[in-house]
Amino acid sequence: MNNFLIDSDIILDSLLDRKPFSTHSSKVLSLCEEKKINGYVTALILANIYYLLRKVHSSQAILEVIKRLLTFIDVLVIDKAIILKSIDSEFSDFEDALQNFSAEHNGTITAI
Repeated sequence: MNNFLIDSDIILDSLLDRKPFSTHSSKVLSLCEEKKINGYVTALILANIYYLLRKVHSSQAILEVIKRLLTFIDVLVIDKAIILKSIDSEFSDFEDALQNFSAEHNGTITAI
């Protein structure tokens, strides 16, 4: 089965019905929920989702959405080694480096 790192934009596109991306984003999340693909996020992705949705939804509602996502999406680790590797990398975007090296550390992520 394929393992995918689900970026915050995929989740936000689906939750906020951001056209034209929401159709494909919702399909990706459905495939995760149906166990046809394995979806992964990082704690950073969840924090970003919380922060961005907080502008339009209550804290409690967002936490319920995150809890529901975690019933079919797993969380990858970002530890000290991944942070240091990200800092020392040639990535121009620190957040992208964190996501990349977290997925790389997992060893089974086939797409980001």
